[in-house]
Amino acid sequence: MLSTQQQFEINTILPPLTVETLVNGGAGLARYEGRVVFIPHAAVDDVVRCRITKVKKNFLEAEVVELVKSSPLRQQPKCPVAGDCGGCQWQHLPYSEQLHWKEALFKQTLIRQCKIPSAKILPIIPAADEWNYRSRVQIKCRNTRAGFVTGFYRPKSHFVVPMEQCPVIAPELNSLLIRLRNIINFTTYADHIPQLDLAVDDRKQCSAVIHYFGPHFSALVDLLKGENLSADLLIQLESKGELIKICGDGVLQISVDQPAIKLNYRAGSFAQINLAQNRTLVELALNLAELTGREQVLDLYCGMGNFSLPLARRVGQVVGVEESAVSINLARDNSRLNKIDNLEFFNRTAAGALSDFSQLHSIDLLLLDPPRSGALAIMNELLKIPVKRVLHVSCDPQTLARDVKILVNGGYELISSQPLDMFPQTHHCESITLLQYSG
Repeated sequence: MLSTQQQFEINTILPPLTVETLVNGGAGLARYEGRVVFIPHAAVDDVVRCRITKVKKNFLEAEVVELVKSSPLRQQPKCPVAGDCGGCQWQHLPYSEQLHWKEALFKQTLIRQCKIPSAKILPIIPAADEWNYRSRVQIKCRNTRAGFVTGFYRPKSHFVVPMEQCPVIAPELNSLLIRLRNIINFTTYADHIPQLDLAVDDRKQCSAVIHYFGPHFSALVDLLKGENLSADLLIQLESKGELIKICGDGVLQISVDQPAIKLNYRAGSFAQINLAQNRTLVELALNLAELTGREQVLDLYCGMGNFSLPLARRVGQVVGVEESAVSINLARDNSRLNKIDNLEFFNRTAAGALSDFSQLHSIDLLLLDPPRSGALAIMNELLKIPVKRVLHVSCDPQTLARDVKILVNGGYELISSQPLDMFPQTHHCESITLLQYSG
């Protein structure tokens, strides 16, 4: 038995604990001496010995040092570095179990925080593929005596966990990664390349942005040109420096809607990483909106037009707002490419946009797809300037619940909330929620 002083010290090994449930963030939950213990990479009914990594007033964080008894729900991860790499949290769980917990935690979060009926939260939509779905990835790099290492950061550190191939990224990107690693390995450039940004589009066209912080980049350009890689190649000098084209222009293309709308994007702009689920998400938005053809729509955080262009086919007018100049220029180009002209794009912050544009005409539908931090300022605007229908796309259930609670307490009714799995093998969950102003 540990003494009172020892039992809550960092690096203390706790006696065997049984994992009771999973929680938001993906960790397992156990209890010890009246405190909750959060344990990553655990499964319900695991019995584990673990080491304390963080001590807080009401809880502990710990890491597994011994799996005393394996849960019947546990499986062997497909990736040899799962659990060490920071990319996936749930490879040790069968996909059906991942879906169960994503749906349960999503529902629990909205019900507890927003006090809405459980029937309004719909069953999660699974991904078509639980592996090789990821179309964009940032690969971290470090040079060692043994060679040029590529992988992902270990959780809560900047240590690169070596990875030969990743089972969640597209096969084309794994092939490209192997080629690039072999080219860079044991060169003078390897010390100066901290990151590779890889992407593949719906046409299977690949691009790679090589972040290079060293001298003589022109010689690196010559080396890469001579390799005849079947991908667009660009070099990013310094962290936010000049982007230099080596071959190709780095423009990729995805498809949404039927008949297909072609959306171009490039390095520095945003596109969903799961292209198949993105098409599902766009289809959901169009169906939920119940459009008549006359609506005035405001699309906040519109990016390169992922929702704006499909909506514009079905409404009177769309106004898209995006803070990224790269993305807003792509959105304008995409509207011309697809010959859709009943929309305008503005390079500005989302905050204040409803106030400004509602002075020009009444907004019938507001769609927003904010970053993980949510859209607190927009929620407060929606209380002052009510909009009949709001579609809130979110990649974080916690900030979604915070946002939705404001609207539900301010005269809006939550009609439905639909989770969908954009990110298999992780705890992350995408969703789209429809709210209607009832006064």
